[in-house]
Amino acid sequence: MNEAIKLQTDVRTLLASQRFAVLSTQEKDHPYMNLVAFAETGDLRTILFATTRATRKYGNITANAGVALLVDNRSNEVADIREAMAVTVIGTACEASESLRNSFDRVYLEKQPHMAEFLSSPSTALIKVDVESYIVVSRFQNVTILNPKS
Repeated sequence: MNEAIKLQTDVRTLLASQRFAVLSTQEKDHPYMNLVAFAETGDLRTILFATTRATRKYGNITANAGVALLVDNRSNEVADIREAMAVTVIGTACEASESLRNSFDRVYLEKQPHMAEFLSSPSTALIKVDVESYIVVSRFQNVTILNPKS
């Protein structure tokens, strides 16, 4: 298997195995982070999460669409230095358009079925992150970059 395909497979496997990511948005003078329940599209181009429109993260995204998400598989053991993988997702976020909402709702609820009631609330926005790159760190210092659009 060539390295690019292996990297894509590794990222897909990690994203599929994790339900939560740490989201970083930008406030006026500093970053702001939240834990979010996410889902990914199979082409690695889109990450989805739901939030109430009254949250700081939603306000931050509407003011500055650039975001980062951290997804990892650490177990909080010493072995994580050698075995854990962490992926930083860099992208641009916005509320999913009505025309895409039904298909994105299905993707999101397939992974996060317990979020159905929250997602259906009129005050909830489904956020779509258009992924620019994945920065993959494995074996402590092995860093590679995956661009899903290439």
